[in-house]
Amino acid sequence: MESNVIVRLRKAENLSQEELAKRLGISRQTLLKYENGEKPSTRNLKKIADFFDVAYDNILDNKMPVVPSYNIVPAEKNEAKPDLRINIPQENIEKFKQVFLYILTKVGAKPNVGQTVLYKLLYFIDFDYYELYEEQLMGLKYIKNTYGPTPVDFAKITRQMAESGEIEIVKSKYFSREQTKYLPIKNPDLSLLSAQEFAHLNKELDRLSDMSAKEISDFSHKDIPWVGTEDKGIIEYEAVFYRNRDTSVRSYD
Repeated sequence: MESNVIVRLRKAENLSQEELAKRLGISRQTLLKYENGEKPSTRNLKKIADFFDVAYDNILDNKMPVVPSYNIVPAEKNEAKPDLRINIPQENIEKFKQVFLYILTKVGAKPNVGQTVLYKLLYFIDFDYYELYEEQLMGLKYIKNTYGPTPVDFAKITRQMAESGEIEIVKSKYFSREQTKYLPIKNPDLSLLSAQEFAHLNKELDRLSDMSAKEISDFSHKDIPWVGTEDKGIIEYEAVFYRNRDTSVRSYD
């Protein structure tokens, strides 16, 4: 059923029914039912939405995500004048991978650190650094989702990391809820980070990594860049300069 959103998402990732069913931990027959229009169970709905990094509504309403996925390409050299701030994030995928590995090495084993907490840690690391130094650290793109900022193409990049043997993605239970955990297999290469970036990374992890998923999500909902963005829209880095006292990390004269 070509018009089915699950079919379209699966084909966009070049996955067969058998491959997708295996990755979701469901039978091929169950997946076939969903692709033929049957609504997934709540548990399997979460699995499918998390796997493709889309909202639950996309699956339930049979609609492709409004915000397109961005191609993973090397960061381009910025030709803007030195005194101009960069408004459009310049993604640096390799730097993200090493930062992500370091985050997992340092705090990934904490029971509260699942996918939701990781989303918010990455967001605050990037946006706090931009507010403090008016430069980008990883420079990832983030969209406004119901539960807070979500890094674009996180699912795609982490799947690539899992396939290349850099991380392992596992499902676990945290209290009564299913949690997606990421386990580091390779050690991070921190040569891509300056001393200033490394110090910032450690400070952010010390400050935020003990928060529960709800606590850090609620905290992100107070942040002006998230508040001022329309639903599913790209969150602008420049908005950090309009933050209030709750989330600002910079002292202004």
